[in-house]
Amino acid sequence: MAKYTRIEVFNAMKSTGVVPVFYHADIEVCKAVLKACYDGGIRVFEFVNRGDFAHELFAALNQFALAELPGMIMGAGSIVEEGTTALYIQNGANFIVSPLLNENMAKVCNRRKIMWSPGCGTISEINKAQELGCEVVKVFPASEVGGPSFVKAVKAPMPWTEIMPTGGVSCEHENLEKWFKAGVTCVGMGSKLFPAEIMKHNDWLALEQKARQLIETIKSIQTNLK
Repeated sequence: MAKYTRIEVFNAMKSTGVVPVFYHADIEVCKAVLKACYDGGIRVFEFVNRGDFAHELFAALNQFALAELPGMIMGAGSIVEEGTTALYIQNGANFIVSPLLNENMAKVCNRRKIMWSPGCGTISEINKAQELGCEVVKVFPASEVGGPSFVKAVKAPMPWTEIMPTGGVSCEHENLEKWFKAGVTCVGMGSKLFPAEIMKHNDWLALEQKARQLIETIKSIQTNLK
């Protein structure tokens, strides 16, 4: 059962400004990465449903977060159908992220009042997602559907839309500033936050520092845009 409500998840996404997107087959690596992100100031984390027994890894990681990292909100991503959605909800997922729009997934999440972020690439898909109760739409793949200009174009006729672009977002100030100026609520970030060099050497201190710098950059941009 989810520990956090939909509005609590939304507020954490908005205030943190970034949702890490991560998977690894080694639970100890997962715990080290999660803690480094937590120590760096991140409070929302998307674990990717990728390898065999990924849901078991998520369950263990979520239990670790609940016991050791107070306030860290765990969710699951790359979910494409309702069966796996229900499985992750049973393992305590506080939010579900998908690369696509699946109405049956929305029904499963809404029954349990779980936040659901479907992947959308058109304004019609975004409108449909909102009809189905979506709080934050995932624009994916963000760089391929038009980048920040797409976000700005969507928010012109639909300013109430909350958007999380994933794919094509990096840690650089210039890149992040373009997205937030366009009006995103937060950004999803995978490999750009977890570069191969850091992961190869298990340099968790460097990851913590990278996460902290990312949060500082986002906060600075958000403050300047107020």
